[in-house]
Amino acid sequence: MKATVYEGNKTFSVIEREIEAPSKGEVRIKVAYSGVCGTDVHIYHGMMDKRVNIPVTIGHEMSGIIDAIGEGVSDFSVGEKVVVRPLDDRGVKPSDKGFNHICEDLKFIGIDSPGSMQQYWNVPAFTLHKLKQETDLKLAALIEPLAVAVHDVRLSGLVAGETAVVLGGGPIGLLVALVAKETGADVIVSEVNENRILKARELGLNAVNPTKIDLIGYVQERTKGRKADVVFEVAGVQPALDVMTEIAGIRGRILMVAIHGQKREVDLFKFFWKELKLIGARVYEKEDYEKAITLITANELPFEEMITGVQPLSNIQQVFENIDNNPDGMKVLMDCQA
Repeated sequence: MKATVYEGNKTFSVIEREIEAPSKGEVRIKVAYSGVCGTDVHIYHGMMDKRVNIPVTIGHEMSGIIDAIGEGVSDFSVGEKVVVRPLDDRGVKPSDKGFNHICEDLKFIGIDSPGSMQQYWNVPAFTLHKLKQETDLKLAALIEPLAVAVHDVRLSGLVAGETAVVLGGGPIGLLVALVAKETGADVIVSEVNENRILKARELGLNAVNPTKIDLIGYVQERTKGRKADVVFEVAGVQPALDVMTEIAGIRGRILMVAIHGQKREVDLFKFFWKELKLIGARVYEKEDYEKAITLITANELPFEEMITGVQPLSNIQQVFENIDNNPDGMKVLMDCQA
């Protein structure tokens, strides 16, 4: 079978590898599509070389069909469409308080162990979620990042009639905005990249450029002075942290979606003055995956517009180089059978 391998130094290769039988408790998936995630790009840039076991096959946003069943697996059948929730929580301890998705010894499949950018992939059966047979496998490759957005919106407590501001209009930011809008909230996306602003508007979202308008004044006017009930910080830059406490209204909730790899300045006085809440959000739980599957299966939101390209595995090096040169893109999928 064909498999991609990250070799370090911004280099991928495509190799032939033997198809392996699934071990006890595993299934083998014939991978249909594997999405390129921001984390995959970080790996490509060498930012995670101390974590990944080079050479390694990466990838965790995927869809596929069960091809073989290992010993002891009884809940799945060959031919079923599935996606993988790539969290290996077998190291869970009582001190993790039952929050397996963020347990101390969590292993992320596709980073800490081989991933989905290959034609066939053996994974623990407990990571699988079934899809309906009518589910579009191309759209299903969006379920993992969509589950991130579902988790973020769920933790925020956002309800119909509230105002949400999403700081950052990249793939996750726009998925958060779509899920937030689906709840019945009034959603504003703040993004500095004009092409991403256009994409957001194509998706039916209200998007503005904070370098061209007064975002604080815009939010205040739109909400008649109430400001935002929820702010999703998805940009991961200091200006977003500076403005998030300004646009949040009294008892507003701020969701920290972005990953900040260094200490940042935050105006804690605003938390005291307006009784704000800061909520951390990481990956997803089982219910978030099921909600994401429901949304993808219904296909009532413009998910297909999020896919900006589909490429065969043999083009993996070019795909990552193009992503580096084109920050405007949303989601590129690898066709793992092409």
